[in-house]
Amino acid sequence: MSTVYNAALKREAPVSKKRGHDAESDETKIRRNKQRVLVLPSRGVTTRMRHLVNDIEALLPHSKKDSKVDSKSDMSVLNELSELNNCNNCLYFEARRHEDLYLWMSKTPNGPSAKLQVQNIHTMDELKMTGNCLKGSRHILSFDQGFDAAPHWRLLKEMLTQIFAVPRTARRAKPFIDHVLTFSILDNKIWFRNYQIIEKDPGAVAAAEAKGLDPKAASSEPTLVEIGPRMVMTPIRVFEGSFGGPTLFDNPEYISPNAVRQAMRRSKGQTYKTKVLQAENLRRKRDTYKGHEGELSRSKVFS
Repeated sequence: MSTVYNAALKREAPVSKKRGHDAESDETKIRRNKQRVLVLPSRGVTTRMRHLVNDIEALLPHSKKDSKVDSKSDMSVLNELSELNNCNNCLYFEARRHEDLYLWMSKTPNGPSAKLQVQNIHTMDELKMTGNCLKGSRHILSFDQGFDAAPHWRLLKEMLTQIFAVPRTARRAKPFIDHVLTFSILDNKIWFRNYQIIEKDPGAVAAAEAKGLDPKAASSEPTLVEIGPRMVMTPIRVFEGSFGGPTLFDNPEYISPNAVRQAMRRSKGQTYKTKVLQAENLRRKRDTYKGHEGELSRSKVFS
């Protein structure tokens, strides 16, 4: 009976009486964030697309880059690659026709996942902005208020948070924050920007006032300077599973690049057809008003 009584007392003991390493280990198990992202492109990416992938990989210290994927039809390979690389998130950049770029965001292996079209790509090399940040440093995520307007925007916000937020325990992460990633919604598209946080000396205002200078020039408020890269993402579909499954959201306003190119070719063809018809009508009018040659016409007098 004493053994049963002692076991009951141990079960009824409060958690606060735990001492030493056991209590600390329980807290660390609860708070630990184990997000890892696999970043990889497909075959057929251009130089600008490849530089964009490198810029995104440099912004995520908790990411792991893999080689190009050959198959574009079998998406289940990406789940296996994520499992082999010990990653629970995946950013897959799919290139089509060497000019269209699509971004797959997925929570492997169970989902959800989202497919977005990437447009207006500007890498850090071509922008040459004055902003700069230390490679491997953590960043702040800033989201527009529009992400709370609809369920699919809230789902995309949660996916972007889990993928782009750098865990505090990441091995390659630096222990401070010096830049911010912003996601804004405009025209039902996600605009991505990267800014450096510049903090000024708090004593600069007092020193400027003592010297008789303008205190606004030495303001202690932090400022933002853009670093890059830039891109605009258009949501196409949101799936329940990883790289497939039932469709949770389908963008009715999305127009594929093939349809845009087809409309442009049709417009050019219609313009050419109109020019040909105008030339034919002009020739007929000239033939109508030309008239018949008489006996005193130039061709008969000087023949």
